[in-house]
Parts: sequence; C-alpha cells; structure tokens
Amino acid sequence: MTGVIKKIVSDKAFGFITPDDKKPEDRDLFFHKSNVADGNFDDLREGDKVSFRVEQSDKGPNAVEVKRM
Repeated sequence: MTGVIKKIVSDKAFGFITPDDKKPEDRDLFFHKSNVADGNFDDLREGDKVSFRVEQSDKGPNAVEVKRM
C-alpha cells in the first residue's frame, strides 16, 4: 500500500499515515519508529510519500515496513 505521512511525533517516536485509498470512515494508520523498514525514522517528514503493509494489533490496524518512496 502507499500513502502520505500526515503527522510525525518525533519525541515519542511514532507517526500517522493517510493511505492513498482511505475512505471517509477510515482512520489514519499509526506507525512506530520500530516499523520503519530502513530504520531511518528521523529522516521521515510530514508529507513524505511512503509504502507500507498493514497489520492488525489489539488497538486496530498499524502500518509496518514503512519506507519512503
């Protein structure tokens, strides 16, 4: 899947991605620093285009294997 980073919370090491195929009722996807594919969380910026996979967690869907395109 692909999307755009909507928000980065650097001091807490997480962010949110708006998927390209997001429907109005869908929420943005949470991702954690540990789920950045190349380990370069600090290089990601709001507005960056990214690819990712979605995995379910006990709190809902999360983006994993996040990689800047």
